[in-house]
Amino acid sequence: MNRDGSVNEEELRRLVTFQEENGVDMLLPCGSTGEAATLNTEEHLRVIEIVIDQAKSAKVVAGAGSNCTQEAIELSRAAEDLGADGILSISPYYVKPTQEGIFRHYEAIAKSVEIPVIVYNVPSRTNSNITAETEARLAQVPNIGGVKEASGNIDQIREIIDRTPDDFAVLSGDDAMTYDVMCSGGVGVFSVVSNCMPKEVSTMVDLLREGKKEQAKEIHDRLMPLFKGAFVESNPIPIKYIMSKMGFGDNVLRLPLTPISAGAQEKIEQIISQYGL
Repeated sequence: MNRDGSVNEEELRRLVTFQEENGVDMLLPCGSTGEAATLNTEEHLRVIEIVIDQAKSAKVVAGAGSNCTQEAIELSRAAEDLGADGILSISPYYVKPTQEGIFRHYEAIAKSVEIPVIVYNVPSRTNSNITAETEARLAQVPNIGGVKEASGNIDQIREIIDRTPDDFAVLSGDDAMTYDVMCSGGVGVFSVVSNCMPKEVSTMVDLLREGKKEQAKEIHDRLMPLFKGAFVESNPIPIKYIMSKMGFGDNVLRLPLTPISAGAQEKIEQIISQYGL
């Protein structure tokens, strides 16, 4: 954000280029880290448009979810019209739907667009979990291509991998679990920490894809304090502070997000120093 609260297009474009130059092959505008919850619809679509326009090689998977199925459909169609390669759609929050409601929600979205839909399971933010059984059902729906799993439950994630076809992409939604998820058969990560260390996270993922687990584990272990530190307060408060210290923007957040607290800032400053950020 600019200091007046508007979307900072220049810095967003710089960030896209920074990610691509350091090995990131998929970009996600308007996720939790991208502050989608504080954007109005016009801004939401403009951010997606900017990222698609700026990206030269990476695929763009646009955040387009809502707890209202019709709104999620409208956002998904708009993102598709803008040229997104896929959609990331969060499970309906607040309303606490049944598993059948979750299934029908995603089925309706998948039928409304032609680009792949990736399910996003994050119980800590939605207050409901998409079970492995439901995810296995969703994997059979044409046009649902995978899941971003941020349940924090590795047993559930392994069950999903076991119960879904090989072409159903299971991606980690939690940096700290990427190593375990990929060693269990996952194919990548929607990463928060890759914003500030894209080369390192990309290298770790590439090594795991190549089966070089020991080398990947070295990177995983080295980055673990950063993986944890990025969530010392609600995401994206810590990562935006880190990015501002790296020269990306002025660390402006919109309410109800607030600037990082003094105690959390002290911890993040130690991490910034530790990793030379």
